[in-house]
Amino acid sequence: MAKHHGRHGRFHASLADAFYHNNSRLSLDRRGDGTPETWFLGPKGENLNFLKALVARAIDANVEARRAYMPSDPGIFGDGLHKNLAESKTFISDAVDDMLHYLQGSIPLSSFRNLSHMYWDQSLPGLVGYIAALLYNQNNVAAEASPATTLFEMEVGDDLCRMLGFELPDADATENGAIRPWGHITCDGSVANSESVWASRNTKYLGVALARAIEEDPKLSAARQTTVRLLSGERVRLLELSPWQLLNLPIDEVLGLAPRIARTSGLPGTAIEAALARSSIQSLGLMEFHRRHLPDVLPPVLIAPATAHYSWAKAMALVGLGSASLVSIPVDLDGRMDTVELRKAIDQCLTERRPVMQLTAVMGSTEESAVDPLAEILSIRAESRELGMEFSVHADAAWGGYFASLLRKSRHHGTGHKELQAVTETEENPHHALLLKDGKRAPGMMFNAYVMRQFLALRHVDTITTDPHKSGFVPYPAGSLCYRNGAMRDTISFKAPVVYHGGIDPAVGFYGIEGSKPGAAAAAVYLSHRVIRTDRTGYGRLLGRCIFNSKRLYAALVGLSGSNFTVTPFQQVPAERDATATTRDIADQKDLIARRIVPLADADLVDALIDDPALFKLFRDIGPDLTIVTYAFNFVTAGGLNRDIALMNEMNDRIFNKLSMHSFNGGKVPTAPMFVTSSSFDPKAYGQPFVDTFARRAGVDPQDGVPVSFLISTTQNPWLSEGGAGDFVDRIVKVLAATASETANEVMAHHDLPPA
Repeated sequence: MAKHHGRHGRFHASLADAFYHNNSRLSLDRRGDGTPETWFLGPKGENLNFLKALVARAIDANVEARRAYMPSDPGIFGDGLHKNLAESKTFISDAVDDMLHYLQGSIPLSSFRNLSHMYWDQSLPGLVGYIAALLYNQNNVAAEASPATTLFEMEVGDDLCRMLGFELPDADATENGAIRPWGHITCDGSVANSESVWASRNTKYLGVALARAIEEDPKLSAARQTTVRLLSGERVRLLELSPWQLLNLPIDEVLGLAPRIARTSGLPGTAIEAALARSSIQSLGLMEFHRRHLPDVLPPVLIAPATAHYSWAKAMALVGLGSASLVSIPVDLDGRMDTVELRKAIDQCLTERRPVMQLTAVMGSTEESAVDPLAEILSIRAESRELGMEFSVHADAAWGGYFASLLRKSRHHGTGHKELQAVTETEENPHHALLLKDGKRAPGMMFNAYVMRQFLALRHVDTITTDPHKSGFVPYPAGSLCYRNGAMRDTISFKAPVVYHGGIDPAVGFYGIEGSKPGAAAAAVYLSHRVIRTDRTGYGRLLGRCIFNSKRLYAALVGLSGSNFTVTPFQQVPAERDATATTRDIADQKDLIARRIVPLADADLVDALIDDPALFKLFRDIGPDLTIVTYAFNFVTAGGLNRDIALMNEMNDRIFNKLSMHSFNGGKVPTAPMFVTSSSFDPKAYGQPFVDTFARRAGVDPQDGVPVSFLISTTQNPWLSEGGAGDFVDRIVKVLAATASETANEVMAHHDLPPA
């Protein structure tokens, strides 16, 4: 790796110059396109000819570049064509046809009937960008191997930072030491999450490593009077600090310490780099670092909610701490981190003098679509800082990150390019808006008040994971990690943390877990962002529609009932969250949803929401925090609602098998009437009280240790309830109702239960 990285230096100047001074054509900080109907190939291939033309242009451009380089060089054919050329082409064509046959058995992602996982159709510019760059097969591990796609990745990193709320200083401010955010592409969110753990661990130990390097290396004697500012604001000599204080230095203070020492002490950066390499955790490893420098200090922990992705346990194992150092915080009945329990966990760490290296908030859990109370989490960190404890805050917005585009108004307008108009609920809540496409009845919804607060707080966290291949509609693989302070990335690189601090290093491959990674992924995200801007005119328009559609689906499920089944959404109606509400109040609210929201077509519903502020408030507040609707069916016998949790689980598992790709069908186009996915609330992860509450809401008797199965529908199709498809939500719900009724009868027959 050292040899590989050592070759990057001569490419820095030209790429940095291109990044800073050639932005007129490359920059993403400009307006995009304004017609969403041309952004996708479409469920029925509506833009087939357009896609073919664009891909043909990409292939032609690649061939043109091949021919333009050293045009007199020979090709692979000699004086004449090989006699077996025709046979070879036939063989390859047959092999392709065989593969295409099997691919037809794939889940139809772009169908209106696909509500399964966190994907829908891929954006057309994302597809073309990936195919075009794939022909060049660039490797973004090294700038010399990928000069064009490296620049794409740098632009994408900045664009993601802007979308998420990180402020980007200009080049002059950066040169003068302003903190600059930085982002890059990873293969997925799991890798981005793992990188954030690696970076937070190394940042946690950086102050200790620097103090020990200065203390032990006589070449750094000029730095022995170096001072640092503590969380309290007091300035103290670095070498006088206790291990606990060194582990809890302010993040920006410790990240800026090595460059400041080089600048103020007159020491060469190479001397600091060499000394730090001998004492850093990157070099020594966790066990040896603690043995030498922190023999009496407990290893740090990472705090995350019970809804956290399994990648967090993986990440803790990878950095040598193990899943036992992952502190899981229970969630409330909405699936959001319980801040009372969070405070208890932090208090326990303070009592034990156990360092906390990272606190993770989930911005859109993958099963409940829950957004953690980030604003309050940041307030709790502020309280912890007053008590002398510092830790990074990470937002796992792998699913939710692109929804931040709803908060960004476009700064760039052109002819025929209009912003989403907002119809506000009240003057005192101007952000809680119904979004309309160019004033027409193509509706979308802004966040509710709670979710709005949390997304506005994103700009204050230290690292954020977001996946373009989820809510960014981009082909796999394309995750990303963004740093509020770009210097944090230096803690995980195996190069000098002094050299590029605060600036832009064009060799993005220095950083992160991956080695080789496709430049095609960066090109896909770049072109998708170029056309579909990361503001309300682009991704905000798409995802605002998805929020609207999720509320329509949720409302339909609330109002759904059958002669032999019931359905219980995990997400509660607003009255259920009100401790003062009666059973009658809850029933009345559900009835109101069934009468005033469910039957209306989109245009009529928009009119009703504009005319009736109370109905608007109800519609804004129902459903998931983002766009994943979670629900469980139960069945009704002659004796009443089923009370057996095992039988309810069996029913939902059977429904999932009918509405999923349960087995590969040999390359035939799938025939399932729609697609959902499933999971379960396990008491081991969520806690018994949480599972018991949902079980009782669904009508069954809880049992200790027994999970509750449920179904999941992700509404990532912006056109699900409008456009040429009509109200497809109604069709989806009819499929669910028919499948639930059929399955209820099967379960009752299998167990000899009398039907209703």
